[in-house]
Amino acid sequence: MTAPKPVQRTRHLGLHLVSVAIGGLIVVPVLFGVLGGFKDNGQLSTNPLGLPEPWVFENYVGIVGSGVFWRQLGNSTLIALATAVVVVGAAALASFVFARFAFRGRELLFTLFAVGLMFPFAVAILPLFILLRSMGLLDNPLGVVLPQAAFGLPVTIIILRQFFRTIPAEVEEAATLDGCTAFGFFWRILLPMARPALATVSVLAIVASWNNFMLPLVVFTDQSWWTLPVGVQAFQGQYADDTARVLAYVVLSMVPALGFYAIAERQLVGGLAGSVKG
Repeated sequence: MTAPKPVQRTRHLGLHLVSVAIGGLIVVPVLFGVLGGFKDNGQLSTNPLGLPEPWVFENYVGIVGSGVFWRQLGNSTLIALATAVVVVGAAALASFVFARFAFRGRELLFTLFAVGLMFPFAVAILPLFILLRSMGLLDNPLGVVLPQAAFGLPVTIIILRQFFRTIPAEVEEAATLDGCTAFGFFWRILLPMARPALATVSVLAIVASWNNFMLPLVVFTDQSWWTLPVGVQAFQGQYADDTARVLAYVVLSMVPALGFYAIAERQLVGGLAGSVKG
């Protein structure tokens, strides 16, 4: 029995109002930052919510023309892509075993991986720092890539395992009859069929790495390896009295992540929906 049309309209209106309110909470601060970067400190004090008068382009131009910003952008990109490759590669192999092989203790071992979701990263930062120092990985991008990949394994394995289990057993049986080995089935058939799920977990790994602040701050003492989140904090400390320039730097550091997420958003939602449905 369906609800009456007036009730449905009321529900839809309520959902739209809630969506608009949430969107406003997200858009208004971003818009304030974008416009604030085109102002000077005087305009921010006297006219914080209005349009810039006049428009000050020097804040953005100075940052874009700085080699420091582009070096930090390159560092963030390198570390994010390397993290995605490591975590997706390792998780795909583990998920294949968990999804397609039956052995004693499989569910217990899978549960141990899932428990990693409840382990906060901040708790491990001190022993992780000591471990990385003993391994000589401080001021080394691997000192960030490997821990990020390790902490990204639980959610990646959970998503990929669920997707791999949706592949019919008949497909694997047909491949076996054709002389395909277990790894051959994984490499030639399973991975191509799992492209939506692989794209999803890759996006999640890249976004998580891009937003990571604490680990690069602890690992990198050499400023030439700083990522954008660390660079934003350093820039804010250096130009604490120039709020407009700080806003411009924050906005520019957000643009790559927002652009990437806007492009990958459909793939992310579709891949998650497919894994949940399966």
